[in-house]
Amino acid sequence: VGARTGRDGIHGATFASEELSEDSDESSRPQVQVGDPFTEKLLLEASLELIASGAISGIQDMGAAGITSSASEMAGRGGSGVELEMTDVPVREDGMTPYEILLSESQERMLVVAHPGREDEVREILEKWELEAAVIGQVTDDGKFRILENGNVVGDIPALPLTDGCPTYEREGIESEEVIALREMDLTEHMTEEGDLTKDFLLLLRSPNVASKRWIYEQYDTTVRTGTAVRPGGDSGVVRIRGTKRAIAATTDCNGRLVYLEPRTGAMAAVAEAARNLVCVGALPTAITNNLNFGNPLKTHIYYQLREAVLGMREACSAFETPVTGGNVSLFNETDGKAIYPTPVIGMVGVIDDVSKIIHHAFKSAGDDIVLLGTNSGEIGGSEYLYVTSKLVAGNPPSLDLEAERLLQQAVLKMNHEEVLNSAHDCSQGGLAATLAECALGNGETPLGVSAEVDEDLAPIVSLFGESHGRIIASTSPDNTERVLALAALYDVPAKRIGTVTDMASGFSIKVRSGSVQARMTDLAEAYFGSIPNIMDAPTGSEA
Repeated sequence: VGARTGRDGIHGATFASEELSEDSDESSRPQVQVGDPFTEKLLLEASLELIASGAISGIQDMGAAGITSSASEMAGRGGSGVELEMTDVPVREDGMTPYEILLSESQERMLVVAHPGREDEVREILEKWELEAAVIGQVTDDGKFRILENGNVVGDIPALPLTDGCPTYEREGIESEEVIALREMDLTEHMTEEGDLTKDFLLLLRSPNVASKRWIYEQYDTTVRTGTAVRPGGDSGVVRIRGTKRAIAATTDCNGRLVYLEPRTGAMAAVAEAARNLVCVGALPTAITNNLNFGNPLKTHIYYQLREAVLGMREACSAFETPVTGGNVSLFNETDGKAIYPTPVIGMVGVIDDVSKIIHHAFKSAGDDIVLLGTNSGEIGGSEYLYVTSKLVAGNPPSLDLEAERLLQQAVLKMNHEEVLNSAHDCSQGGLAATLAECALGNGETPLGVSAEVDEDLAPIVSLFGESHGRIIASTSPDNTERVLALAALYDVPAKRIGTVTDMASGFSIKVRSGSVQARMTDLAEAYFGSIPNIMDAPTGSEA
């Protein structure tokens, strides 16, 4: 059901795990799927109506490998077989072979198993949503995956070996000596700078990894059907559940540099950061999906990255009680033999019971107290600061305490429940200074100022720009500050008041031992919001 099948996306699943060279671009174009988000929305609504109607016994999205994977997976899970007639599949291009139809990854399609005699009901529902439905085969009891063309068998194999019965094996994984050397590098010389660190700070805010992604998300409609409760730009997006007080929050996270330097800890950190982003809007972390992007796993050091990252993800998900509901894998991501950073992207969802208690990342009112939840563990390894100032990816990445992360999550959710927070924002890339700037700038429409002082026995570079895990910047009215600190203590979460939200005219000021950052809010806004537009609008080499 849904859209017609075309040649777009053929071999998309295998292309996602293919090494590329300089000659790959043109030959790869036919493998790119052509999506239509509005048709996808119609299909989602039609699918929900199909399920509610009781006319179907099964439904599955057609993703990687198209009809092949959907049909074989449904047959394997059901302990049955399937017989499909390729000439009955609605196509949008002439002369498509069974091979192309089976492997097409055209978007906006579902495979549905209808109860006998209720096929017309399925068609009527799809027609209501201006979509197409066609009977292309039937479920069998012989356990076979059988393909017909004009009634002639062109493929006939057992279904189970395509899914649960496929072979598994474990390769040898050995960590790269190069990565070990980078991790053990002495970073002392990069932490000696003191005094006015505003120049470094503005450089950090302009980094595309830290700077506002507004230029990107404003390309898309983020308020379709007016269900959006929290728009892009904060810790998590939030969508209301119609007819209830509840909402769903969603976020994605991963720092490939941290995974590169220490795969297990880096993957754990991706899960932990995703969870922090959810609790910052008041959502209870519930489940994850993942997108595992790695180089060639036939190489021992790449297999090591993959294995350790999966183990780290499993450990964090177990600690947070967030099951992995699904995901996808893209391997062999190398160009001319050079692999991408290992990037296990975590997509996490959470549930908000009362939309009226949603909090945002931006500071709300001048005069509010700024509270730091968590502690700076004094680590600079793998940080954005090192990359921006020295083009260096090195050092031990920040350590991670899963139990402390879980307690932090619980503390923030309790504070949210008691409505004693005015804002909350995860502290990650760019460190404390960048996080405070993001809180002060908000969406750029009503920025506020910051006056903060952090007394830590750390080098100023580390205090301002270190990316220790397990930290959240919160703001609260002075009347609620003591309650916030008391709730933090109740959950054994270190917490301290570090400053005050000021008006915009007062500017941005952070003082640490032997160092400081002082800037006008207009300068921060130009760096943070202007960086990516300046990059994207700059003339290319051929235009210059």
